[in-house]
Amino acid sequence: MKLQLIAVGSKMVDWIQAGFQDYLHRFPKDMAFELIEIPAGKRGKNADLKRIIEKEGEQMLAAVGKGNRIITLDIPGTSWTTRQLAEQLDQWKQDGRNIIGGPEGLAPACKAAAEQSWSLSSLTMPHPLVRIFVVESLYRVWSITTNHPYHRE
Repeated sequence: MKLQLIAVGSKMVDWIQAGFQDYLHRFPKDMAFELIEIPAGKRGKNADLKRIIEKEGEQMLAAVGKGNRIITLDIPGTSWTTRQLAEQLDQWKQDGRNIIGGPEGLAPACKAAAEQSWSLSSLTMPHPLVRIFVVESLYRVWSITTNHPYHRE
């Protein structure tokens, strides 16, 4: 199985890069994790945010391979406990792929293409931190499903 995180933006501060890479390198070869970065559209005072979000969504969907499972990260999605997320991971092991939106939200086309939606929190989170949160959460639930000692209750 291969997990993909498709994220908008590529200029992350060093500590975000380091935190993400730390967890990324922990995944075993049979549970590969890949980050695909979509360039963020230019945002400015008179920017057409609706069009920017739609274009980012088109690029995100183009990066998703055919037949892959799309799971959006969105506040109205399902909030899972760690154990529930581990159960989801077990279900995704045959075809799991993930997709995440930009700082102003997901394009309607991305939401429509998703089979599931995952809510990390009802809080608004800084977009760069979400990368670390997702990779750590998925590493933690992988450790649960394989009886790896990383996760302790």
